[in-house]
Amino acid sequence: MSQTDFQKNSKIFSLLFEGISEGIIVVDETQHVVEVNSSTEVMFGYKKNELIGQHLDLLIPKKYRANHHKHVDKFIDKSEKRQMGHGRNLHGLKKNGEIFPVEAGLNPFLYEGKRYVMSLVSDITERQTQKLKIEELNKDLEQKIEQRTEELKLTIGKLQNLNSKLGSEVQKRKEAESKTKKALQKEIELNELKTKFLSLVSHEFKTPLSGILTSSTLAKKYTESEQQDKREKHLNTIKNKVHYLTGILNDFLSIERLESGKVTYKFEEFSLITLVNEVIYNANVTLKDGQEILYPQNLQDISLKQDKHVLELVLSNLLSNAIKYSSEDTTIHFDVETSKDNLIKFRIKDEGMGIPKKDQKHIFERYFRAENALNNQGTGIGLNIAKVHLENLKGSICFESEEGNGTTFYIEIPKIHE
Repeated sequence: MSQTDFQKNSKIFSLLFEGISEGIIVVDETQHVVEVNSSTEVMFGYKKNELIGQHLDLLIPKKYRANHHKHVDKFIDKSEKRQMGHGRNLHGLKKNGEIFPVEAGLNPFLYEGKRYVMSLVSDITERQTQKLKIEELNKDLEQKIEQRTEELKLTIGKLQNLNSKLGSEVQKRKEAESKTKKALQKEIELNELKTKFLSLVSHEFKTPLSGILTSSTLAKKYTESEQQDKREKHLNTIKNKVHYLTGILNDFLSIERLESGKVTYKFEEFSLITLVNEVIYNANVTLKDGQEILYPQNLQDISLKQDKHVLELVLSNLLSNAIKYSSEDTTIHFDVETSKDNLIKFRIKDEGMGIPKKDQKHIFERYFRAENALNNQGTGIGLNIAKVHLENLKGSICFESEEGNGTTFYIEIPKIHE
């Protein structure tokens, strides 16, 4: 496949790769560039026409080129997907001469009898900076612990010397010591939480991005009209993965706003039917094979005055969970009750795996995930966000669940926010 062949398929290329923030570089057997996406242009500072036809050496610092040739040639011969850089540091070279750290995933493929390699390139400058910051935080924390431990030892020694005369004072100092230890433990837990958060973000983004790259590579192989169904399958996978990543970003943004107190609610009048239709439409996009959502078809339309975006976010999150934690060929029930008072009630019931009894008391805690859900993708923050938003809007959320027999969530919220 030549540069001209890629230009003929530019629409497909744009559809599959232009929405990806990482750089995409496609080279032939001689390691000459045949296609790039706009993220590559931004990352390396070159225009597309400056890269097409150039040897990959243009983007590699001179001192790393020799080793790079050996690894890529060996990789092309084996034709296996893999991540570059295991045990080695990879670097890219920008047009302005700047050298920066990168991570590259390689995917070989054949087209019209010729071999090519597609690389997903990530600029990991920020990641390495954060890693150094975390190491510095750990070092500072260890120093604080050592310092405070010495202080505690001195305090305990003094308390022991005065114990016979100042029993009550000793007790007070022991209580102070306990509080100090708890404060130290909280500092340690906070540092662990930061590390866990970074690891979570990295994992939750890497998995769907890998799926997007794989599906885009496979979709390119189905060029015949009778293969449209196979191509559509992979395009739908890409769409679902992008939808999932958008949801994660929205969740993280919500957490940041809630913690910083920057949340401002926009109360407006809107139709109940419009809200329900939008929520159901968005959920239908992510249904598994054989799943269906049953919801009121002849719902009485009423006017609500609430934050429509937040209410849609909460309902969509619960429907997404019902779909995710239920198997194929199951039914999800979405019910609405418009009582005579100022409350509107929603009920979302699934036939999924349910929540273990011992985990139910923690289900609204941030980053918590039930033991039987650890193999499913998720961040453990959606229900926490939903609960905080609903309480801010004078609403409430609760649930009933039995492991193996599904879960039902109940939401109550005022129709009109006073």
